Amino acid sequence: MDMKKGQKKNIEKLQTRKEKLILRMKVPEDALPGSLSVSRLRCGKSHCHCSDGKGHENWTLTYMTGGKKQVRHIPQDLVEYVRQKVEQGKAFKGDINEIFVANAELLVLLRKQKQRT
Repeated sequence: MDMKKGQKKNIEKLQTRKEKLILRMKVPEDALPGSLSVSRLRCGKSHCHCSDGKGHENWTLTYMTGGKKQVRHIPQDLVEYVRQKVEQGKAFKGDINEIFVANAELLVLLRKQKQRT
């Protein structure tokens, strides 16, 4: 197989991969950006369980908007819901990134192909 056929095959594979990604992508309506994390705080009351233990759990969602970091408190009863929505957001961003990488690889291959013609 000469170089032109090999490049053409690579271009076709990348285009097919990109098309499959685009077809399977669905924008998750409730996806969330950023990350969910927990910290532990002591309330300062001497009779509270946190004075001897790990402290009270404090869940936060951290994300960037407009170049600024945002940190939002998440109530305990919403932690699992928010965790799922953050994972959806990460998966969606991963799919988009994979499309961008395929586009960059296609650009390189197409430029090489033009240089040879």
